[in-house]
Amino acid sequence: MWFWLQDKLLDDTSITHLFSITKYTGLLATGLTADARSLVSQARNEAAEFRKKWGYEMPVDVLAKWIADKAQIYTQHAYMRPLGVVAMVLGYDEEKNAQLFKCDPAGHFFGHKATSAGLKEQEAINFLEKKMKDSPQFSYDETVQIAISALQSVLQEDFKATEIEVGVVRKEDRVFRSLTTEEIDQHLTAISERD
Repeated sequence: MWFWLQDKLLDDTSITHLFSITKYTGLLATGLTADARSLVSQARNEAAEFRKKWGYEMPVDVLAKWIADKAQIYTQHAYMRPLGVVAMVLGYDEEKNAQLFKCDPAGHFFGHKATSAGLKEQEAINFLEKKMKDSPQFSYDETVQIAISALQSVLQEDFKATEIEVGVVRKEDRVFRSLTTEEIDQHLTAISERD
């Protein structure tokens, strides 16, 4: 199981959103809203064409490579403005299980166990590295709570369930989904009781 999360309380020029690309694949886009929506639309079309051509869902790593290649093409031409979006692609692959890739505007993409993008990215990554030291195995609830704790820790504030979104993929059902407000509230309550 892999995770990412995002904060809705960023400044007005930089927006972060969770999007469903396919049934098993989601995308977190941090950056310019118009670029994010354009990228999501193109990624959905590419995934649909892949499914039509090959008869199965586009693997997460293939989608991440496609996004990175598209971003890299924009850097090669003076008349094209690079996309102002950092995209994280999350999904479940039948052969490789759960996967998380981060694609930047320069065309690089890397696989991660846990990562962050946007405001205070490095602090969140440091927090996650400390928690994941020695590759411990976390339960589903622990994983979601660590992700939320990372966000709370680096931004130094407590959130309401309506202020954050959490996207998850579980091995049991393999479907990408965003947690409901009630589920997020349960995790926030568990975190506050633990601390």
